[in-house]
Amino acid sequence: MIKLITGKRGSGKTKVLINLIKDAAQSTKGNVVCIEKAMQLTYDIPYSVRLVDVDSYSIDSYDKLYGFISGMIAGNYDISEVFVDGILKIGGRDYEALGRFFDAVEKITSEIEVVFTVSEDSENLPETVLKYAAE
Repeated sequence: MIKLITGKRGSGKTKVLINLIKDAAQSTKGNVVCIEKAMQLTYDIPYSVRLVDVDSYSIDSYDKLYGFISGMIAGNYDISEVFVDGILKIGGRDYEALGRFFDAVEKITSEIEVVFTVSEDSENLPETVLKYAAE
C-alpha cells in the first residue's frame, strides 16, 4: 500500500514522516526501512530503523529506485514498512514517470506500507500520482 505526504518545501512533510517512522519502529513486528538522499535523518529516527542513503548506491532515477526496493523486499521478507523522504530529489520532477513508478511499486508491495514525501502541492500533481495521496 502506497501513501503520500505532499506539500511544498518547508511545509512539515519530513517531520510528519519522522513521527510515522518512530511510531512504526515502536509498533511493527517486522523491519522498518527509511530511504533518503544525503543521510539527513540519521539523528532523527530510531536506531532500529534501517536507514539507506540512495547516494551510496548511485540511485538517481525512478527505475533504479524501483530495482533497489524490489531487491530489498526480495532479500528480506520481514520488511513491513518502507519510508522514502524526498522522492522528487531522487527521481526528478517528471510527474507522469512518478505515477508509473508508484504503480510499479504498488504491485510489489501489497503487504507492505510504503510512504513517500513529495515536495509539491497536491493541485500541481496529476491524477496518476494523486490517487496515492493520503486523505
